[in-house]
Amino acid sequence: MTSLIILPPREDFSPGAAGAISLVVRRFALAFPGTVVLGSPRRETFPGIAYMPIRGVLGVLRAIRRLRPEVVEVHQQPRLAMFLSLLVPRVLLFVHNDPLRMRGLKSRFGRRLAVKLLHRVVCVSGYLAGRFGPGAEVLWNPLTLSELPPRAAAREHVLLYVGRMTEDKAPDVFISAWAMARMPGWTARMIGGDRFGPASPETGYVSGIRAAARAAGVAFDGPLPHDAVLTAMASAAVVVVPSRWAEPFGLTALEAMASGAALITTGQGGLAEVAGDAAVMVPVDDVPALAAAMAALSDEAVRAPLVAAGLARAKLFDTALVSEKLDTLRRAG
Repeated sequence: MTSLIILPPREDFSPGAAGAISLVVRRFALAFPGTVVLGSPRRETFPGIAYMPIRGVLGVLRAIRRLRPEVVEVHQQPRLAMFLSLLVPRVLLFVHNDPLRMRGLKSRFGRRLAVKLLHRVVCVSGYLAGRFGPGAEVLWNPLTLSELPPRAAAREHVLLYVGRMTEDKAPDVFISAWAMARMPGWTARMIGGDRFGPASPETGYVSGIRAAARAAGVAFDGPLPHDAVLTAMASAAVVVVPSRWAEPFGLTALEAMASGAALITTGQGGLAEVAGDAAVMVPVDDVPALAAAMAALSDEAVRAPLVAAGLARAKLFDTALVSEKLDTLRRAG
């Protein structure tokens, strides 16, 4: 079944600057040979995947006319997906963020129209599907476990924060909890920036977090390529995802579990669904609770069952399994 995947215009489909959507699209494209990815012109794209640079709707229409795909998958662009459904029988819309804040889906009428016109509306978590309402399918974001770096046999005594340095992600809570936890022999490390990739700007908020990290003795690495992030997770003993906002999915949490780190998170939005019972859950903005969880996980005997549960849960999200479900959604009448 020939397919096109259409990225959001601002999505960078390259190893050094890919965000969550591009990472997910790459995994699906590799799982279905012959897939062509459409996106804005880029100097570099992921190797081994057919990438067609396009500009605007006219570029999309030219690609469809040229390639004549059986399936078109549109990420994060409801109005484009509904328009293309008039031209291609099987158009799937992938929703990665709150549908009630997306143009074309904010109203109940818009969501009903999407279900009526599209082959499938696919939400990346049950949380988002619940926000969308009737007619939405749930398809978790995949993670290709065989591509992960080897897990360290002896974990480093490191508490790791990975994510964007924005208020929603609560990096300030991580820093404050580390300062309160008092864990001799342990270090804390933060990876991330305002955006993905080396071109991430040094915003005022990022500068403030950098200064707070320095004062608390936290190593602040800034944004790193995704491969470097996974390598850090493969050796860190604990990963903390302290998000304030309702995460649409929680890919960082999934990567942490699959990498063999013990996970602490707030369970906001899709995070609870991803982590299941394989993480320590703490309330949002509760610095003492997070500090206590950090200190408790300094004991390897406490971490061990959590790590085992995380590794087992991560298998449910392997690309091979999720791709089978996607294939079923594509082919279903």
